[in-house]
Amino acid sequence: MNIIFQSKYSAYIAATLVVCIWAGWITLSRMGVQTALTPYDITLLRFGTAALLMLPFSLQYNWREVKWHQVLIVALGCGFPYTMLSFIGLKTIKAANAGVFVNGMLPVIGLFYTLFWFKEKVSFIKYIAIIVLLIANLVMMDFTNAISSTYIIGILSLLSAAVVFSTYMAATKKWGYAMKDVIAFVPLINAVLFLPIWLLSPTQIAYTPVQDVVMQILYQGVLVSVIALVLITFTVSKLGSGTMSVFLSYVPAVTAVLAFIFLGETLSLQEQLGILLCSIGLIVYTKG
Repeated sequence: MNIIFQSKYSAYIAATLVVCIWAGWITLSRMGVQTALTPYDITLLRFGTAALLMLPFSLQYNWREVKWHQVLIVALGCGFPYTMLSFIGLKTIKAANAGVFVNGMLPVIGLFYTLFWFKEKVSFIKYIAIIVLLIANLVMMDFTNAISSTYIIGILSLLSAAVVFSTYMAATKKWGYAMKDVIAFVPLINAVLFLPIWLLSPTQIAYTPVQDVVMQILYQGVLVSVIALVLITFTVSKLGSGTMSVFLSYVPAVTAVLAFIFLGETLSLQEQLGILLCSIGLIVYTKG
């Protein structure tokens, strides 16, 4: 019993760290797409770096027994389709709202996977929590530019990113992939599949200041693609994709604070109310 408690306790700590890393990732990515780097450049730096770091694990992996339809869904679910959709959205949507559109929708999408893929029941109090979280995310949205076509494209890109990432979390839990599997095939598969796309795309890496490139390599390629990926996989295995989704729904609140500090994106009263509602929703969900 004590071992179970410790494993769950560790999973909650891991989930909290993921929230901090993910909020920082959104903020840094918003900064990145406003530099000379293109979304294609940032994605290549992310998965190219991670693939090189994880190459020893990839070479030792038992590729003969790979179920490719499962592996590709898991790898691409947290891979370049997710990052590219996020980066496209971040070119027009500010960081705090991007956290709302992507992470804030994860509990809602995760609910459908829980009901229709896992065939699990959801308690009434968790339904209430999800509704509160959804309201919080809606409150934090900025609809002042809703009539803009670029704003709508940004929203659709970020919502699509949420669907893609929710699929990754659900698939990881459904098929039982562990940390050793994810770190072995996710970076390598994405690097291999994305490299031809990058070669055919416009690039600005050669014209970008070295410090900007290094910052993206360290955060995108190491902290997010390796460390956060391991933490997410561990948390999902212990607590389930639904609980991980709710933790990630708190990312908008943390992102709003980081965006205010590092990007100068001010927090409106509306966004502060959203932060409060996110906190309430998270507490209610953990009680369910």
